[in-house]
Amino acid sequence: MWLDSHCHVSAEGFDDDRDEVMARAREAGVETMIAIGSGYGVEGSRAAVELARERDDVFATAGVHPHDADQLDDAGRAQLRAWLAEPRVVAVGECGLDYHYMNSPRDSQRQVFAEQVALARELDLPVSIHVRGDGPEAYDELLEIWIAEGAGEVSGVLHCYTGTRDFAHRALDHGFDVSFSGIVTFKTAADLREVARSLPLDRLLVETDAPFLAPQGHRGRRNEPAWVTVVGETLATLHGVRAEEIAARTTANARRFYRLPSVEGGA
Repeated sequence: MWLDSHCHVSAEGFDDDRDEVMARAREAGVETMIAIGSGYGVEGSRAAVELARERDDVFATAGVHPHDADQLDDAGRAQLRAWLAEPRVVAVGECGLDYHYMNSPRDSQRQVFAEQVALARELDLPVSIHVRGDGPEAYDELLEIWIAEGAGEVSGVLHCYTGTRDFAHRALDHGFDVSFSGIVTFKTAADLREVARSLPLDRLLVETDAPFLAPQGHRGRRNEPAWVTVVGETLATLHGVRAEEIAARTTANARRFYRLPSVEGGA
């Protein structure tokens, strides 16, 4: 069984056929999905939280994406705390730094990321991390903030990882897990596959980031959680193991990271 550790299945792009998308995921062996709340404005987490309330196979996160950092005000901070108190909200995020698109100023991004790491430490929650940049600055500054605000007490996952091998191993040293999306399957992603090959299986997660980044064989289409299997099959090839082992290992890793109940106790 698979676990899609990062998808935006509560987004409006799934409103017309969400039940069918979820059914296809179950048919593909995806037992659980983590619905990421952020990325659609500060209020965007509401839909993920509501979906997790309704479905036994969905848990949610709540956070403020770096694109939306300059929108966060005190009312938003209070609402974020309220969402994070929900029993099926299992992490802060996705949050972090994005120095590629720069939809919010760097100072706002750094401040809001630091606030969320500190909040995660206070509430004893893990953090889903977004980091993107055209050079090393975003990665280096993210790690500096993580060390300062997390103080070694917070666990994090680098979602949809596309960075260097060096940074990935530095992140492992600071307690991060690393998650790969459909990008690792792209024909142009040979370097990223070498990064994935270099990382230990006990620190890897798989995700779709649906509706974005459909894997090879589905390019140009809306992504969906059923296709997390394609990502896992690529990792299996890289590590020289069966896809079933990748499914078991990455699902166990994600359940440990998000502190999910056992399947026997309910998804």
